[in-house]
Amino acid sequence: MDMSPRIVIPTLLLFVLFIGEGHNGCPELQCGNGPRIRFPFRLKDRQPDQHCGYPGFDLYCSHNNDTVLELASSVKAFVNSIDYESQLIKVTDSDNCFPRKIPGLHLSSPPFQFKNSLSNYSLFNCTPNAYYDYPIPCFSSSRHRVYAIPSDKDINDLPILSCTKMYSVPSVPDDIWDSSLELTWSEPAKCGRCERKGKKCRFQNNSTDLKTECIPNKGKSRKIVTTGSILGSFLLVLVVYALYHVYRYDKAEKENQARIEKFLEDYKAFKPTRYTYNDVKRITNQFTEKLGQGAYGTVFKGKFSNEIHVAVKILNSSKGNGEEFINEVGTMGRIHHVNVVRLVGFCADGFRRALVYEFLPNDSLEKFISSVDSKRFLGWEKLQDIALGIAKGIEYLHQGCDQRILHFDIKPHNILLDQNFNPKISDFGLAKLCAKDQSAVSMTTARGTMGYIAPEVFSRNFGSVSYKSDVYSFGILLLEMVGGRKNVDVTVENTSQIYFPEWVYNLLEQKEDLRAYVEDNGDAKIAKKLAIVGLWCIQWHPVDRPSMKVVIQMLEGEGDKFTMPPNPFASTNPTIINVSMPAKRLNQELEVILESE
Repeated sequence: MDMSPRIVIPTLLLFVLFIGEGHNGCPELQCGNGPRIRFPFRLKDRQPDQHCGYPGFDLYCSHNNDTVLELASSVKAFVNSIDYESQLIKVTDSDNCFPRKIPGLHLSSPPFQFKNSLSNYSLFNCTPNAYYDYPIPCFSSSRHRVYAIPSDKDINDLPILSCTKMYSVPSVPDDIWDSSLELTWSEPAKCGRCERKGKKCRFQNNSTDLKTECIPNKGKSRKIVTTGSILGSFLLVLVVYALYHVYRYDKAEKENQARIEKFLEDYKAFKPTRYTYNDVKRITNQFTEKLGQGAYGTVFKGKFSNEIHVAVKILNSSKGNGEEFINEVGTMGRIHHVNVVRLVGFCADGFRRALVYEFLPNDSLEKFISSVDSKRFLGWEKLQDIALGIAKGIEYLHQGCDQRILHFDIKPHNILLDQNFNPKISDFGLAKLCAKDQSAVSMTTARGTMGYIAPEVFSRNFGSVSYKSDVYSFGILLLEMVGGRKNVDVTVENTSQIYFPEWVYNLLEQKEDLRAYVEDNGDAKIAKKLAIVGLWCIQWHPVDRPSMKVVIQMLEGEGDKFTMPPNPFASTNPTIINVSMPAKRLNQELEVILESE
């Protein structure tokens, strides 16, 4: 059943249009869009009974649906508003000229009185350029202007030179010269008090002397009840909606936990240790030493004893549906290779999940290849050994297990270094398993880190996704090791700066051999070999890239015997730059290739 508020709430809001009923058979009425008419007023011909209104408070609707009040001497006025609490009614002249009807506006008898004080005025006929207080538009024309000037004004202030006195007007309200007039009533006095208390006024039952009484406002009470019902229904809908979402989240989380538990039950044969969450807190000393943080979790340092240290990755419960956890445990638990991080154990305690790895003291490769001038530079021979170790680790993932494991996130940050700077591949959260004879892998979304993702992962126009996608990422990693820079820096502030791998290709194509950046000739040969292998690995089409077995043979061979690969940037209109520009100053901009299938 759909309990969506956008369906229920509009239906409830229809009750807001409810209008309260009157009392004793005298409903509230109105003329067109005029003010609401209730006791002490009565709308003639619509409320014929005399008990619906107080004497002298009769109103009627004009043919234009204006609310009309007849004052003394048959002066007709339009009612603009009625304030029942203050006992105030605001009217305008039907002819828009109250001053013309002053003779009939002496309200000496009830029920209405002028709200403003009464004053004596003199009317003056003035030239058009004269400007005084209280102009009377309906008396004026283009040739003259008529002003009402208080009679008690000093004679020196009177318009003697430019005006001619017409006549005097005694005892009129100050607002008579405006477009509207405010009137009040004193009887029935009790009605104003009733209205201020939120009640209504009416004649007392069986009263013969016009006594009035207050009664509860049923319409207002009903509106309050209706409003309360609306708010209550709205809150009920919100509560049901929230409970539904909590139920769905809880159900999804329980399904995730059940799937993980089933996987772990089947996984017992691989013998990684399962820990409780209390064990994890004890191992990490209540998560005191943080090593790093990524999109899927935070890594803390822990120890089993003074000699045995581990790295504990606490996974974010809000990320994914447990797939990353199953990927890590399912792949790393069955891998035993010197160049792959070893999974020591795991925790799956309700919605809290953690992975326990061997601890590698030298952090990641990323911190050692940011610049060839850095004090952390490991030397070209060590970089070659690291590249070869990574290649052997990837080759083991592709060919050494019962099923081929595709990593999909090869990058310097995921290459950890032990105490002897031997490389170990880590972070298998995006990995996929497939048969060794499977030539392509189906994927619904792109996986990996921008800058290292193979073109075919974005667009199948370049070929099918396969183990060659890891080869591409490894190629980018090799070129970063050669150039001493980070490939993921995608800011370009200078238009002469180009895509980093293209810069490396331009250097080699122009026979520079990278000697401008490497002092020792032997080191230059290593740098050239790593660069050429990297360029072979990043060919746009997977079929043009070597397998990791061939890559290992190339890294173990002599670089002088290598041939340059085809230019992978020929179709991208490469920008030629000065090859003397230091590598560490270059940036690149990786264009995201949209899916075309």
